[in-house]
Order: sequence, then structure tokens, then C-alpha cells
Amino acid sequence: MTVSAWEVPQPLSTHEARMDDGTGIVLRRHGNPDGPRLVLSHGNGLAIDLYYPFWSLLAKDYDLIAYDQRNHGWNTVSTMENHNIPTLVSDHDRVLEAIDHHYGSRPTVGIYHSFSALTTLLSPTRGIGFAARVLFDPPLCKPGRSYQDFEEAANRVASMARHRTPRFKSTEEFSELLGYLPPFSRVVPGALDLYADSTLRQSDGGQGYELRCPREYEAKIIEYAGIYAVLVDFEKLRSPTKVIGADPILPYSYLPTLDLSDIMTVDYDFLPETSHLLQIEEPEQCAEATLEFLQSIGFR
Repeated sequence: MTVSAWEVPQPLSTHEARMDDGTGIVLRRHGNPDGPRLVLSHGNGLAIDLYYPFWSLLAKDYDLIAYDQRNHGWNTVSTMENHNIPTLVSDHDRVLEAIDHHYGSRPTVGIYHSFSALTTLLSPTRGIGFAARVLFDPPLCKPGRSYQDFEEAANRVASMARHRTPRFKSTEEFSELLGYLPPFSRVVPGALDLYADSTLRQSDGGQGYELRCPREYEAKIIEYAGIYAVLVDFEKLRSPTKVIGADPILPYSYLPTLDLSDIMTVDYDFLPETSHLLQIEEPEQCAEATLEFLQSIGFR
């Protein structure tokens, strides 16, 4: 990838969808409105605009509806009481209803990363509203020794999240800091600036920048992920599902990924030399894997 700077284009349109508790989630339309529809969302503490190096490669041919999870990205911060996985699962279903209502109902493929992938898998609809789903590195685990490792890792990462620096003098200060951290050593050029632009907002009063998703909110989701990670039943999915994982032999920056190779009911691959942030490390490979799957199910 030769691009050293990324600028997410203005959406073709936006629409604020209201969740059950009144919280607003901003839907943004990009790409080709006449193409097949893809719905995209992101991982914990992140924002879907960060994934632009990946989804920009799909924009020519697909109608893209992108949205941030509640208390992330373009959305305002609401009460922490409702910031939990059951509410996020409910949001997932309400968002899909809002997309069909506002943009018209049509066959849709969901493309989700990390904890948004977990929420779509936990939806009581079992994916029946999708033509298919592509899930990047979902945080899944089974009971047993691997689950103990998962919980230990989750507790460590939650503690780290709670100690994140919440405010910065500038976005440049934040992106420079990221450059010293091993988890970001593999990202494409320009991704650190994009990370800063998409996950920070100007503080009230215009003095500096703060995390769009407060660190306490991020940590809360991590802490409870393990409780729900064991509940996914791949044998009950109601739509074709492709799981694209990070390299299982690399150390993980966030949570370990379950080896899905023994689950025959899901199409599972991993991308060598990628970590949990694979869509901003190898966006072209991620796009290619996505397109191969879409072609295999005849979604054009």
C-alpha cells in the first residue's frame, strides 16, 4: 500500500437511527448506491472510519452503509448504564431495521470486526436478515483451558484500557504515541493519523482532544466479553458466515482468537502475518478475501 495519508470522504447521506432507549446512532452511506449492499461496523474503542483503507476498496461496486457502535465514533456519549453487550446486541437489530426503513430493503451482507462481530453472532435473529456475513477476528472462546486464558487476557486488557490517557493536546500527539506501541507496528502508512482522527474528538471548550469512546466504556465491554464469548452456536446460524482471523501463531494485541478450524459449520480462514487490526494492516488482502466469499455465494 503506497498511500501515506487517508481522508475519509463525506458520506453521500446520513441518517440518525434511534435505539430503544433513545440513543442516536448515525448511519452513513458511501460507495455505489446502485450496487449490492454491505453494512459495516468496528471493534471496541475504535470507529468505522478507521477501516477506510479496507472499505474504500469496496466502494466502487457496493452500496456501503457504515455506522459506529453507541458511544463510539460519530455518536454522542450516552449513559454508561446502557453500555453493555445485551444493549449492543439490541442496537444491532434496531440498526438493521433503520437501514431497511430509510434506505429501502434489499439483500445485505454484514461486515463486522471484533466485538461488533460478537454482537451480530449473539443476535436472536441468528443472522436471518442477512444474505451473508463476513466477520473479522471475532473474540470467541470455548469453556476450558482456552477460556481461562481468554479471561486472563481480557482482565489484563481491561486494566490497560482503564489506564489509557484520556486527553491529548493534539491529534498529532496521539498518533505519535501510537507509533511507539507494538500493536500498531504493522499498520499501513497513514493509519495512525487516521486512528487519531477517527477515535478522538475536540474537548468541550476547544482545549485539546479526548477519546470519543471513554476509556471506562471500552474497559467495561472487554471485562464482560468472556461471559458472552461462549454463547455463540455456529450450528444455529441462519445465513452463510465467513470468519477471517488474524495469524494464530502471532501474539495478540487485544484478545486471543478462537481457532475455528474444528467448526465445520463456518467458513474459516486466517491471514498470515496479521494481528487483530488486520483490516488496517492488510486492507487489500482483507478486501480480496471478502470479495472471494461474496462471489462464492453469488452476491453481486
